[in-house]
Amino acid sequence: MEEERPKTCDKIWEPLPLEGEASIYKEEIYFEIPVKIEPEESTPETEKGDVSYWPEGPAFCVFYGDSQPVSPVNTFARVGEDVEKFREIEDGDRVLVRKLE
Repeated sequence: MEEERPKTCDKIWEPLPLEGEASIYKEEIYFEIPVKIEPEESTPETEKGDVSYWPEGPAFCVFYGDSQPVSPVNTFARVGEDVEKFREIEDGDRVLVRKLE
């Protein structure tokens, strides 16, 4: 996915780790981040495990179920394992995002 959206990846990976207060929308966790990225091969559809940037937020999003974004997102990564654990997160929980090497 990094090849499809290199600008999104660069702008997300650079400031990591990112931390925010979780909001829940259907089967998606998202939180506002201090990064502005233009739509890059944006899509209105996601799959379970997709990690995306929502340009309208601007927000970092993790889709852990079958729900779809409210508007197109730049999907740039996937949760490798244990995507079901995201169901345990509640509105207002603190979320820390870092890239595993």
